[in-house]
Amino acid sequence: MIRAFMGMALALAAPAAGAAELTLKQVLASSAAHAPQILEAVARQKQADARLLSTQGLYDLVFDGDVQWRALGYYDNAAAEAKATRPLTSNGGNYYAGYRLSMGPFPSYDGKSVTNSLGEVKVGAVFSLLRDRLIDERRGRMQIAGLDTDLAEMEREMVAVGVQRRAIEAYQQWVAAGQRLRIYQDLLELASARQASIEKQVKAGARQAMLVVENQQNIVRRQSLLVRAQQDLAIQANALSLFWRNEEGQPIVPGAEDLPAALPRLAPPLGQSEEEAIKARPDMQMLMTRLAQASARSAMARNELRPRLDLRVEGSKDIGDGGPMGYVRRPAEAIVGLRFTMPLEQRQARGKIAEAAAETDALVQRRRLLEQQLSVEIANLKTQVTGSDKLAHLAHDEAGLAARMAEAERRRFSLGASDFLLVNLREEAAADARLRQVDAEYRVSASRAELAASLVDRGQLGLE
Repeated sequence: MIRAFMGMALALAAPAAGAAELTLKQVLASSAAHAPQILEAVARQKQADARLLSTQGLYDLVFDGDVQWRALGYYDNAAAEAKATRPLTSNGGNYYAGYRLSMGPFPSYDGKSVTNSLGEVKVGAVFSLLRDRLIDERRGRMQIAGLDTDLAEMEREMVAVGVQRRAIEAYQQWVAAGQRLRIYQDLLELASARQASIEKQVKAGARQAMLVVENQQNIVRRQSLLVRAQQDLAIQANALSLFWRNEEGQPIVPGAEDLPAALPRLAPPLGQSEEEAIKARPDMQMLMTRLAQASARSAMARNELRPRLDLRVEGSKDIGDGGPMGYVRRPAEAIVGLRFTMPLEQRQARGKIAEAAAETDALVQRRRLLEQQLSVEIANLKTQVTGSDKLAHLAHDEAGLAARMAEAERRRFSLGASDFLLVNLREEAAADARLRQVDAEYRVSASRAELAASLVDRGQLGLE
């Protein structure tokens, strides 16, 4: 029974000969390409791009047609008019071109409707001189929609950083679980190998018979520890499958044969100061973009306070012979006009200005708090990295010394100079030291990954 359990444990714990290890780089590449959270953020970015395209439709060319026929009455006439208008992109005005044609007699008071036999063509433009000159509703909405696409891109970046950080954590916990499994496997192998030796010594009368039962009890206890380690490895493998996926995006549960020999250690970030890293973070960039949007809304509100003064320039020319009224319009016409409007009450605009100013103040305070929080977080992570490196070296030294003590105690036991209790304590102390070494190595790897995520090191996170 013990040998059967040992064979099953070895199959679970030991990598197959020649098997390729699953690397962190592979997991991060798979996660970046197939993680549903990242794909969802990409879809939201496409939505923002579509909204920007919809907003650009404010500058689309608009065609307007009008036809009327006087069916009853003294004057039997008809008129048709077509006009195409496009807004200006650098001014709140527009330019247009049109054609109109009249047929039949018109009353003298409606002489403007009369055209020559082939109609009238006209072109013109309207320019905003005060209100809508620097910014108008169309340009403001375009600016805000463009910033919305930037926000969507930064949100996707934030989601990707979070997903990759969790992918690294899942990989680290899976590797650490595999290393703990190997430690318990080695501990069980020592007790199982000792069983045959004890049985021979008992038969020879060199040891008490009770020692056989005591070692079997020790084997069962270590088997329990191994089973729990196997369960933990299976749980961590399932968690890692959320990030390790095939080309169709389906999760892949890694096996024990995929386990690497050691935990990954991310390299410390180089070539970028802490201040630059904070400014380049997507969440900080998102706040700056929201500030830009608040500034655009404030500019739109201030624009509403200005009076409207529009300049209109138009040229027209009638074509063909005279119409049914008997006269012909020969020369081309040019019209220049001004239009002035002044809002007498401006509570709506002033309310929008106050709202935008309050939003700006809130965003400035949020940015200030975020900068301070990130500075403290990065400083703490750097302290953790330094401290965990030192603790890992100490744990490595402790594990080496404990292994030497356990090996020496086993030799003394084989020579009859030590008892079972002492050798068992030495072995378990050595196993505990190895477990602490695994934990220390995990903290080193985890703290470096946290620092890379905090500094948004795209290379370390597998986002390049």
